Amino acid sequence: MSKIIELVEQLTTPILNDMNLELVDVEFVKEGSNWFLRIYIDKENGVDIEECGQVSERLSEKLDELDPIQQNYFLEVSSPGAERPLKKEKDFQKAVGKNVFVKTYEPIDGKKEIEGVLTSYDGVSLEIAVTIKTRKKTMTIPTEKVAKARLAVSFS
Repeated sequence: MSKIIELVEQLTTPILNDMNLELVDVEFVKEGSNWFLRIYIDKENGVDIEECGQVSERLSEKLDELDPIQQNYFLEVSSPGAERPLKKEKDFQKAVGKNVFVKTYEPIDGKKEIEGVLTSYDGVSLEIAVTIKTRKKTMTIPTEKVAKARLAVSFS
């Protein structure tokens, strides 16, 4: 599975570089009886459906040429949305000052799910300002303890 993702990243990167777009994530997942190859792309002010379509067409041609995936699958190219995943170092750096949601592998201060404002990231740990009832607190989360992280939409 990771070989497929790696290959798709290699095939996608030159297409995106050519179009001044960024690769956010690649997923190859089975949902029900169907397989999905999902490519999430972005740029400074967001991507539109036309750009997603162009990337899909160009990538589809490359995948048809090489035929690296044995299963039948659906190719989806889209924006990561408002709650984009944070996976790479630069994702975390760009998210400083924004609301984030983090799931950890083990509890930190008794919690495995933390939501708040990412106040800093140094490559080793995240500092998140959280509000518990009316009290504000800063939590430090070591990067290796982060299972998943994403931007979080705040309605306050």
